[in-house]
Amino acid sequence: MSEPRQVFLPGRQALIVRLNAQAGKRAALLDLLNTYADGLAEEPGTEMYMVSVDPDDDDLVWLYEIFQDDDAENEHRKSQGFADLMHALPAFLEGSPAVLRMQPLRMALQEKVFTENWTF
Repeated sequence: MSEPRQVFLPGRQALIVRLNAQAGKRAALLDLLNTYADGLAEEPGTEMYMVSVDPDDDDLVWLYEIFQDDDAENEHRKSQGFADLMHALPAFLEGSPAVLRMQPLRMALQEKVFTENWTF
C-alpha cells in the first residue's frame, strides 16, 4: 500500500461552483461541462477541474476548480473555452451559478487515482 501523494498549495485560488440545471437538463449540462474539460490544455494554470453530481438532487452539479494563482484564474476567465461555456450555460441553468471562493492549503490523493484504468 503506497502513501497518498501530498502537496501543499500556497498561493492557489479555488472555486466551488453550484449549478442548478433546469429540470431534465442535467445530462446535457454535464455534456457541456465535459466538453469544456476536454479543452483545458488551453488553460495550463487551471490545475484541477472536477465535475460532481449531487447525490440528493437530480438537478444539481458541483464544480471544484484550483488555479495556480490569481493570474491563472484571470487567464481562465479570458480563455475561449470559458467564453464558449459562459455563452452556452444559460440554456441549461435554472438561475445563476453560486460561487464560493477559497484558498486551498493542502491536497492528498491516493496513488491509485493516477494509475486506475479510467477508460471512457
